[in-house]
Amino acid sequence: MARTRGPAGTDRSPARATRPVPRSASRRKRERRREQAQRAHAQSGGRSGRFWLALAGGGAGGIAVLVILLVLILRVGASPAAPPPSPTPALLAAAGAAATGAPIDGMQCESHEASTYHVHAHLAIYVKGALRRIPEGVGIAPPRQETPTNAGPYVTEGKCFYWLHTHTNDGIVHVEAPAQQTFTLGELFDIWGQPLTDSQVGPAGGTVIAYVDGQRSSGAIRDIPLGAHALIQLDVGKDVAPRSFRFP
Repeated sequence: MARTRGPAGTDRSPARATRPVPRSASRRKRERRREQAQRAHAQSGGRSGRFWLALAGGGAGGIAVLVILLVLILRVGASPAAPPPSPTPALLAAAGAAATGAPIDGMQCESHEASTYHVHAHLAIYVKGALRRIPEGVGIAPPRQETPTNAGPYVTEGKCFYWLHTHTNDGIVHVEAPAQQTFTLGELFDIWGQPLTDSQVGPAGGTVIAYVDGQRSSGAIRDIPLGAHALIQLDVGKDVAPRSFRFP
């Protein structure tokens, strides 16, 4: 190769061309993937940008669409509303003052609840298809003391306790006597101070249909026994299919 002499007697040789370093196959793959990712990101960003630009350019229409989308998102994320609580049935009649402490139908009013014979029955009363509440404190002579509970008031004390009484307003009748014997629904109503006939249940009048343990009763309503876990239902003015009840 010919040399040329430069200024001040220096030699200069022509620069040699550098060859590019060949890229490996793995490097080429990484670069292709990087380019593909960049193109995909640019395309998605462009679509998203065009979408929001279209909404903004729509003026009032675009704003309305945004509001609708926001409402739908909030509805989807919100938890369903809880159902409204069931209304409390109306009271059939107050406990009243009939239980004064004097003997009623041969039953005494004891200073303490008897425990020799203790069973529970349940009484449900429907007037024209609507459930009516039986008060707490029937058969417990006033003055009464009540304790609030999650299920409602509970009568804990009174002047004295008849052998048939209620502590709560859920229809449970307590039979607590010094000896086992048969007590009837009519005796409970006598202690309550309310009438009970084929056409009258307390203040409610009309044809009375009675069910005992899910079966229609053909006997006298007053003679229905208050047996252990007996389910008694009285329908006044309208027949209601027997309802179940679970004792606590």
